[in-house]
Amino acid sequence: QVQLVESGGGLVQAGGSLRLSCAASGRTFSSYAMGWFRQAPGKEREFVAAITRSGGRNYYADLVKGRFTISRDNAKNTVSLQMNSLEPEDTAVYYCAAAQSGQIYLTPLKYDYWGQGTQVTVSS
Repeated sequence: QVQLVESGGGLVQAGGSLRLSCAASGRTFSSYAMGWFRQAPGKEREFVAAITRSGGRNYYADLVKGRFTISRDNAKNTVSLQMNSLEPEDTAVYYCAAAQSGQIYLTPLKYDYWGQGTQVTVSS
């Protein structure tokens, strides 16, 4: 089992940057594929980015490709999301998630563990 805690959210102007971090407990962090999702008010939770167990491959939603970068440090049990060129449409609660199978999924239904979320608000 793994516990996830996100940090780094906040209020930023359009065009600005934020870096989200997710700290994981447990000794088996490197066995989990990790993902970032977001959920805006009144909308379903949507895929943002994911990274393989080794960190060798990344996947991004089209809406964030070229602006966001996911990375992980297995030695520190952390996964990060660097968000650049933020837009008001990026406003949402951002969640990190862990897939115990070690596989990458674009649907939140396949992830086993979730953090509590961190609010990102982008003003225009």
